[in-house]
Amino acid sequence: MKNKRMFILAVLGLPFAGLIMAAVSHKQVTSDRIARGQYLVVYGGCNDCHTPLQMTAQGPVPDMKRMLSGHPETLQLPPPELKEGPWFAKTAGMTAWAGPWGISYAPNLTPDVETGMGIWTEAMFISAMRTGRHMGSGREILPPMPWRNVGQLSDEDLKAVYAYLKSIPAIRNSVPRPSPPPGGAAFE
Repeated sequence: MKNKRMFILAVLGLPFAGLIMAAVSHKQVTSDRIARGQYLVVYGGCNDCHTPLQMTAQGPVPDMKRMLSGHPETLQLPPPELKEGPWFAKTAGMTAWAGPWGISYAPNLTPDVETGMGIWTEAMFISAMRTGRHMGSGREILPPMPWRNVGQLSDEDLKAVYAYLKSIPAIRNSVPRPSPPPGGAAFE
């Protein structure tokens, strides 16, 4: 009788144990994917342009309280003199660039729904990195974003970067829209 009860409990518990093991396995896969994404973001230098700098006694360093939040919405730039030719200029904070294409601002990569990548899907992110189009089908992604290089990553690595970006704290920071060069058409 005792063995029969143990057998019944074991049989009834197997599906439950399977669910628990699947949940633990999924959590581990997600954790591993996020760790890989963090590695790729750090190795790829994403903070160099997407994280504002702060001045310290050792000089400018990334302000990790605003990690990957893009060009600060409160930082107004004077309009550069945009002449034709093969040149570019950047802000001291490395979050805004100007050149023959106009002015581009490092976007907010945090998962903030209103000002960051909060509404982006994994498919949109991968498509954007492969096509050089905002949200995978919008306006061109402007210099200096090395989307052609990032787009060479495997699907698994791009999924890892996306998972990491979705895991970081959301920061509300409304980055200015890119500006076209004088006489150029506005970006859509």
